[in-house]
Amino acid sequence: MTQQRCSLHTAFLAALLLLSAAHPAWATDTVSVGNFSGATLSGDLPEHWDPLTFEDIEQHTRYSLVSDGNITVIEADSNGSSSGLTRKITIDPQEYPVISWRWKIANIYQKGDVSRKSGDDYPARIYITFAYDPEKVGFWDKVKFNSIKLLYGEYPPINAINYIWASKAPKGMTIPNPYTDRVKMIVVESGDDKALEWISEKRNILQDYRDAFGEDPPRISGVAIMTDSDNTGETAKAWYGDIVFSKDITPSTK
Repeated sequence: MTQQRCSLHTAFLAALLLLSAAHPAWATDTVSVGNFSGATLSGDLPEHWDPLTFEDIEQHTRYSLVSDGNITVIEADSNGSSSGLTRKITIDPQEYPVISWRWKIANIYQKGDVSRKSGDDYPARIYITFAYDPEKVGFWDKVKFNSIKLLYGEYPPINAINYIWASKAPKGMTIPNPYTDRVKMIVVESGDDKALEWISEKRNILQDYRDAFGEDPPRISGVAIMTDSDNTGETAKAWYGDIVFSKDITPSTK
């Protein structure tokens, strides 16, 4: 089971990687990565966002566009399931260091535990992946990354930050993911005191990456939202609002 889950995690990271492309020249102070409020309730996924499912996991979280207070948002419904929605996009965190978003949950997990593989489920999370940089890894890690490239046709991200709504872990905590220390979990919200309440978040990704990995980040290669409950076997429902990157240098909310 552990090997299966590790391989799924590797596949998840690999699926988020943007194929080689030139860095876009954004001409504004903000980059709307998830313009969910501008989507129509047609039943289709938002533009540029793709489903991410795992063939070894039978139950997939359901994502749909819904109206909440006359604003279109993403609704996630998880029942012992796991899958995500991803957008592959290249962003320079030195230029756009701040990410802002809104989210809401209906409940947390009784068995949720950030330190254990069996509790590695979150009612809401936002994944930020960072592109592979051979200058930032040693010889054996280069071998591993090259092997994954042979398997998937592209390099997986070198690292990732996971902003999570935890069930019990204290707000502000940063901890390695129980499957890999290349993913750092940052507890942005915790518990169910704010359940069914829209919460606006703002994080300085540049500073969060420095704090988590001890160095400056490479370019961002992808963003994902994910509500999963395959480890705990529980159920959850969450909602995600617009996701925006900006040049705002307001200190990270911790």
